[in-house]
Amino acid sequence: MLEAGEILCNRYQLQEKLGQDASRQTWLAQDLAKQPQERVVVKLLILSPQMQWDEQKLFEREAQVLKNLNHPRIPKYRDYFVLEHQSGSKFPWFGLVQSYIPGTSLQKLIDKGQRFSESQVEKIAVEVLSILVYLHELNPPVLHRDIKPSNLIWGEDQRVYLVDFGAVQDQAVLEGATFTVVGTYGYVPIEQFAGRAVPASDLYALGATLIHLLTGMSPADLPHRDARIHFTDRVSVDLGFVNWIGKLTEPNVLERLSTAREALAALKNKNVLTPPITSRKPTGSQIQLNKSASELDIKIPRRGGKAFKLFYLVGIMIPFLWQLPQLINFLTRGGNSQTWFFWLFCVAMLIAVVQGTLLPTFGHTDLYFDRQNFEIRWKIFGFCYKRQRRQTALIDKIYQEPVNQGSAPRGVTIEVEGQKFTSSPLSTIERHWLIQEIGEWLGLDRK
Repeated sequence: MLEAGEILCNRYQLQEKLGQDASRQTWLAQDLAKQPQERVVVKLLILSPQMQWDEQKLFEREAQVLKNLNHPRIPKYRDYFVLEHQSGSKFPWFGLVQSYIPGTSLQKLIDKGQRFSESQVEKIAVEVLSILVYLHELNPPVLHRDIKPSNLIWGEDQRVYLVDFGAVQDQAVLEGATFTVVGTYGYVPIEQFAGRAVPASDLYALGATLIHLLTGMSPADLPHRDARIHFTDRVSVDLGFVNWIGKLTEPNVLERLSTAREALAALKNKNVLTPPITSRKPTGSQIQLNKSASELDIKIPRRGGKAFKLFYLVGIMIPFLWQLPQLINFLTRGGNSQTWFFWLFCVAMLIAVVQGTLLPTFGHTDLYFDRQNFEIRWKIFGFCYKRQRRQTALIDKIYQEPVNQGSAPRGVTIEVEGQKFTSSPLSTIERHWLIQEIGEWLGLDRK
């Protein structure tokens, strides 16, 4: 076993063990050949029967890739060596030497109880993305494949560094070859588990890391919904930033931000990003829903088919059209009190029919929310006949009224300081979906 003070290759004096597992050791060492002497990191791999078959391949790949990288936020390659007869071991050792970055890993800061502000997390995101722009735009691209808090160093110069390229991939990316499955559970997207990492895979890992920094919890320990990391109820940050992280952590790689450059551009315009689809629109629904970080616009269409609506309209209007000559005669010539009572009764019935049948059948509702106000507009045949506007912050809850078996369909109800506003009728599945969408956008508890 190696101990502090030992000198490897007559050059690297071990000072402090930084990490160890079954076949690897990482040491902070002093490079005695440098004047002045320089601190370096020495990574060692023991070629033993317990070693996984692909570990040597990954170790050699890391050395080769580091040798060809030149970025101020990535450790610099210093040396590579083999120790054939190391004291206390009958197996050879492979050594990789790289520059030491003074600082503390983000994981250690989390373990010490540090919580990161939104501005700090955004700064970390920008700095890591700038590193990924460099890596991903090399020819061939270089994929890190293991971005997580323990591999990000908060340097003494208050800059962020990306370290540990032990899972790096640098060849045949464009050919779609299958690679060794590596990475850390919770930070690895689905396609990387399948052995087909792409640049967007690193973006997913970055997004999961940002979630860890914001919540203080590993993404593996957070609940998942539709394969997405569910974290919005645990943070209080700008919704545009939340939506942007959602674009990084889309489970489907085709829906995810695809390049680091694209992610940087999207971050600058985060307030116009739409949130990730957290629940699927019911099949066949005609509801139109458009949302961004600042606005939510919902158009609920009229219920029923055209033939059904025509039947209602004709059925309602025929009795009144039949009595139209009598009404004209009454208005021009006058009538007794009984006639007046009859026509007042007819008008009352017409109003009741319009409210109870015509409006629900032919009417529709528009719901509009922004961060200051919300507005509900009741329309019939495209014309607005009623409008209510309230402050968004005053919304108490979004819910559905109890629906008894056999009763007419209900809409979504918005309650503001005890006053209720209800949309036009919806099917049960549409109500549940819409309540979830509105509630998540508002950040309210749904009932």
